[in-house]
Amino acid sequence: MADRNNDRINKNIAYLFETIMKIETLDECEALFDDLCTKTELASISQRLVVAKMLSEKRVYSDIVAETGASTATISRVNRSLAFGKGGYDKIFGKED
Repeated sequence: MADRNNDRINKNIAYLFETIMKIETLDECEALFDDLCTKTELASISQRLVVAKMLSEKRVYSDIVAETGASTATISRVNRSLAFGKGGYDKIFGKED
């Protein structure tokens, strides 16, 4: 039964990613995420992204806390993802103008 549940979760996640890849405009993106997430969820996700960007720019924890309001636990968690994750942040940050 656990495998069946895992398969469903994996299919759901794949569907989420495939849906996100269909977004063509900022307005479409905003509308989807406003419908999909609570304001608290969006705030948390966006905060982690900003923290990751600041960490990738070699900013120090105290500056990140002051500018984002993120806890040091959140900053540490994001830092672990940058160091030991799949490189997703770096791939996206590398596409910025």
